[in-house]
Amino acid sequence: MVFSNLTFLYIFLPLCLFFYFITKNTAVRNIVLLIFSLVFYAYGEPKYIALLIATVLVDYIGGLLIDKFRGTRLARLFVFVTATVTLASLALFKYADFFTVNANSLFNLNITPLGLALPIGISFYTFQALTYVVDVYRGKVTVQKNFFKLLLYVSMFPQLIAGPIVRYSDVDRQLSERTVTLTGAASGAVRFCVGLLKKTIIANYAGELCKRLIGGELTNLTFLGAFVGILAFTIQIYFDFSAYSDMAIGLGKIFGFDFPENFNYPYCATSINDFWKRWHISLSSFFKDYVYIPLGGNRKHWAFNMLLVWVLTGFWHGASWNYVLWGLYYFFFLMLEKLYIGDALKKLPVINRIYSLMVIMVGWAFFYFEDMSRLRQFFTALGMRNGLSSLTEKTVIINYIVVIVLGIVFSLPWARVWRNIARLFEGRKFTNALLNIIYVLFTLAALLISTASLVGDSFNPFLYFRF
Repeated sequence: MVFSNLTFLYIFLPLCLFFYFITKNTAVRNIVLLIFSLVFYAYGEPKYIALLIATVLVDYIGGLLIDKFRGTRLARLFVFVTATVTLASLALFKYADFFTVNANSLFNLNITPLGLALPIGISFYTFQALTYVVDVYRGKVTVQKNFFKLLLYVSMFPQLIAGPIVRYSDVDRQLSERTVTLTGAASGAVRFCVGLLKKTIIANYAGELCKRLIGGELTNLTFLGAFVGILAFTIQIYFDFSAYSDMAIGLGKIFGFDFPENFNYPYCATSINDFWKRWHISLSSFFKDYVYIPLGGNRKHWAFNMLLVWVLTGFWHGASWNYVLWGLYYFFFLMLEKLYIGDALKKLPVINRIYSLMVIMVGWAFFYFEDMSRLRQFFTALGMRNGLSSLTEKTVIINYIVVIVLGIVFSLPWARVWRNIARLFEGRKFTNALLNIIYVLFTLAALLISTASLVGDSFNPFLYFRF
């Protein structure tokens, strides 16, 4: 089940909200949210619900043992064993076949791949579970003695499948005590609808354009088709993933939880370093705090530490060499900025943004094409080997020009402008009422427009579900 799904919007969510708000008891609300979260996951992956629960059970027991033997060598042993077992399921389901196929090719073996289906959201919930175990060991959070609260933290449906990666420390207190207010729920509903519009109106149609230009045969692809195709994917992946984060954060607010922000207008970045402070913030901060700094950070072997982080970042996204190349691609530019051009970019206020956007767009080609031969065909077309443009491509692009314009325009920080305008009028009885009316009308219009789009269009992927 996905958020931009009529079953979710008009059956699952209303039922969940009804049972959640008929009581004010936090313990009962936790039970309601846990039941609906497990149903949400089982709807798409019924056979893997046991894996999710088993992962939480391992980390629950590990946390108790780490806390019991705190300050001893046994605590270090238990954190190592718990983290290893937790990551083992991710390795088995996501990476076993990758290593099997490559070992067969490299050593002329004949090992049969397992062919296991990838459990939805396993990369996200595995990392979330790890933050709990590691932070218990570090003494940053108190051990959770209630298994069902820990299970709720990991399985909570707003952020279960595609993030943001919510650390246990982010919601520790809120699992036991949280205040649900009408204002908070209203702002959450608006945030959810912003994400819904981004997904259904911009991401989906940008995805259609991308698929029509570079998703099929690339033999006759021209420069224009390649450029606009990757531009469309650049728009799609941002509005797809940030939309999910918006909806997750909005739902969290409705239920009384504060989830971390995951995007900060990344396409406005002035450098690649700045881009990764704005894109998938929860993942970047995870690797920084749980991999880069423990390895020594900037204190020792910083170049190797960065290399490892970016190989892992690429590999986290998928068990394919193109994702590793994508990670190495960003490692190269981050090193380039750190050692040579970082200071110069700060003095070039327009050029630095153009540079950043071009690097980002080219980087998405490594991300998009898992087949290396298709990736070469794409770069061949981008190099104008097949000509500048074709009539067919021009026709397709014209049909989607509105989506391209919307994608570019709404990649800019207009929400900040609106918030600043709204603050000017807050505190006055009449203007507060007017703002509330605007928010209500926006929410209703967003639901209506998104519903119409979903009814009339079957193209509704969520890219980050596969991670």
